[in-house]
Amino acid sequence: MNKIVVITGTSSGIGMALKQRYLLDKDIVVEINKEGEFDNITKFYADLSSEQLINSAFENIAKIYDRIDILINCAGYAVFGATELIDTQKVRNMFEVDYFAVVNCTKCALKLMKSGSKIFNISSACALFPVPFRGHYSAVKAGVLMISYALRMELTSFGIDVVCICPGDVKTNFSKNRDKTLTTNERYKDKIAKSSEQIEKREKNRMDVNYAVNKMYNIFKKKKHKPMYIIGSSMKLLYFVSKIVPFKLILYFTNKIM
Repeated sequence: MNKIVVITGTSSGIGMALKQRYLLDKDIVVEINKEGEFDNITKFYADLSSEQLINSAFENIAKIYDRIDILINCAGYAVFGATELIDTQKVRNMFEVDYFAVVNCTKCALKLMKSGSKIFNISSACALFPVPFRGHYSAVKAGVLMISYALRMELTSFGIDVVCICPGDVKTNFSKNRDKTLTTNERYKDKIAKSSEQIEKREKNRMDVNYAVNKMYNIFKKKKHKPMYIIGSSMKLLYFVSKIVPFKLILYFTNKIM
């Protein structure tokens, strides 16, 4: 029987590629986005910063489908800049989409989930390795990782699996779409701008989105899952190294590189 797969953030990037991959297998993909075309059959509108609109989208989904087999919380974006100089409201807005939408979509989806259902939360390697001037983003993705671990424990006895995916840098429009605060002061001088330039220079070295999504999809198809998976060989190596050397060295070299 074909799976009913609900995915947030399919308008571009990883979410779009995941949608296409599931459609190849003839699964029913139900999309939740803020932008695009909506038919209230497989494409539903919701501003993911609004719990009310998320609830409304899932209420409409429930009118058509009697179950949800897989939920993939993929939508998200990043704020960039010095932690002390980014407007707090910008940070709150990011947390609404990147963290609270994960929680709210999960709460809604669980009403239609039974034993054998799965929840995949797309976090980031930044959840494991904080990066200067991406502190808020690292924090929100660490929150997604921790809530995934907690949900996994809470739901395991009911046969519902929760898995967190932490990809390294993927070649999408994600970096270009960052909410950047390049404002600086005497403390940081040109460090913020240089760090932003460094991120953009690394664009050509990022993983191809289809390569990353195929890795994810192969994980999703497993019968048994680990609580967390890292996508990207360099991030896997860094994670291994972080377990055997003092973490302060990881922070020191990350700061030097970035």
